[in-house]
Amino acid sequence: MGADREGSGRRPARAVTYAVCGVVLLAGCASMPDSGDVRGVDSTPRQDPQVRVFAMPPREDAPPTEIVQGFLEALTSNDPQYETARKYLTGEAARTWRPQRSTTVLAGGPGTETDHSGNREEANDYSVTLTGTRVATVDAQQSYTPAEGEYRESVHLTRAGKNRQWRIDVLPQGVIMGKSDFQRTYMSVNKYYFASNASPTTRAGTSRQPAAVADPVYVRRLVDPMTQVVESLFSGPTRLLGPVVRSSFPTGTALAKTTDPLTPDDHNRLTVPLNDKAAGVGRDKCGEMAAQLLFTVQSLTPVVDEVELRAGGEQLCSLTEDRAETVAMRGSAHRPDYLYFVDDRDRLVRIAAGSKGTRAEPVPGALGEGTVALRSVAVSRNEHSAAAVGLDNKSLYVGSLVSGGSLGEPVLVSKGKAEQDRLTAPSWDAQGDLWIADRDPGDPRLLLLKEGAGEPLEVRTPGLDGRIQAVRVAADGVRIALIVEKDGKRSLLIGRIERDGKAGDQSAVTVHELRSATPELEEVTAMSWAGDSRLVVVGRERGGVQQIGYVQVDGSTPEVSVPAALTGVKEIAATEDETLPLVAYSEDLIVRLPSGLQWQKVTEGTAPVYPG
Repeated sequence: MGADREGSGRRPARAVTYAVCGVVLLAGCASMPDSGDVRGVDSTPRQDPQVRVFAMPPREDAPPTEIVQGFLEALTSNDPQYETARKYLTGEAARTWRPQRSTTVLAGGPGTETDHSGNREEANDYSVTLTGTRVATVDAQQSYTPAEGEYRESVHLTRAGKNRQWRIDVLPQGVIMGKSDFQRTYMSVNKYYFASNASPTTRAGTSRQPAAVADPVYVRRLVDPMTQVVESLFSGPTRLLGPVVRSSFPTGTALAKTTDPLTPDDHNRLTVPLNDKAAGVGRDKCGEMAAQLLFTVQSLTPVVDEVELRAGGEQLCSLTEDRAETVAMRGSAHRPDYLYFVDDRDRLVRIAAGSKGTRAEPVPGALGEGTVALRSVAVSRNEHSAAAVGLDNKSLYVGSLVSGGSLGEPVLVSKGKAEQDRLTAPSWDAQGDLWIADRDPGDPRLLLLKEGAGEPLEVRTPGLDGRIQAVRVAADGVRIALIVEKDGKRSLLIGRIERDGKAGDQSAVTVHELRSATPELEEVTAMSWAGDSRLVVVGRERGGVQQIGYVQVDGSTPEVSVPAALTGVKEIAATEDETLPLVAYSEDLIVRLPSGLQWQKVTEGTAPVYPG
């Protein structure tokens, strides 16, 4: 539990610590009144995340309302084990309270509602109800989930100890705080596992590296976050990804008991001492363990370029950033060669990715020759093949990007009567499989073509409520983003892909646990993956105007700059490599957004895409 405050800035750690009111008061020195109407614990504006807040213990003979206030304030501090907050509790309550169980995030700080008719200070009995509007919850696995609805929880106080001081003896488990305090106190970090539900070999029989899957969690920003996220990595994936990923760490692996806070050395190398559960692992297994660790700590601080694993005083293995890419595929580490789009002659053309050029060239092969007029396209991640939907959205073609290659007959034909009731734009995953949705009202389906060929497989989507309007599969191959329309509203949903059967068998594919990633948007019109766990979205809030922004797969808002405004955006393209510019189709033009600059015209055209 904790509280946000409004109207004053918190001072850094080197500043004076206020003790006049018995706690660190962030909105002046006024204690909570003993009587009156419902009041809110106001929310602070977004603060410098490096600001440290110090909690103070309860002052002697503090009234019950001040004890509640002080407790809420103490929980917004950077106290690692909440020791100061526990001083506001009775001995029994301090032993049974579990702050790590969950964090409830409210739109503002928690309000307090006092039942004056039932409270009798002279009888050693006092109750307060904490109130607010839910925004999100972070569970015991540190996984974020958007939430809504009213929050109401009771807090009871009694007199305790020889000095008969007011203390809290009944309180809800977990932590509660306002949104701005949450943003100041917590940060999102990706921990990494390996995809376990994708085929390890191609149709040609060649082996694949496992795909690294980002599993975002929230850690406390100024409480040794590196150690927190490493311990979270050892504890295993969050519930949502658990069925489709694996970890190379043996069960029971943990940091050695004598481990100091984890910090890279002057050579940007991080040494991680492990307990005996990790001793004796093979070289390949250790390499995968090191890759998981390196990808994870780089999500927190990119300066780390090598990790070393030790157990029992001996080195198990070490891994540098360059070698890690030979152990596992990571979307953000792959830089595409080209940006692709459809030109004014309805051909597939390309420009070197990240270039400042504006002159496009037709791709090699039939899709660049203009024999079939194109509406939308997708290019495989190895840039060897492309899929394209014809101008009327009816037919799907797949062709190789090789000079002289023929196109052949369409691999899929929709029976929808109107263009808007036919095929969506296609999308490739990292395994080389092709995804597309048929919007035919009589038979709406999500389809998968194994390596872009063969009979389309209908993907099961239990719980899907609405019709799919857009499909984008993540580079890791285990997550899918869908724009789904229902009752005139279009939402962005993220789901988990599960493939049943043996490796290489496509007997059944299912998208499970679809959940909204943009609960505050009424209309989502375009989206694209823009990182291992991040998407760029075009949409608008209720009564608002169109905007471009970023969202995490868990529905939280990442700490990145909002793209410059752009009107009339119909399509948007990004890549997991965050160094490449955003590209959009707006007002019949292809435009791009180089880092730190404004949108720039590229050329006329539609349907911009990076590989994927």
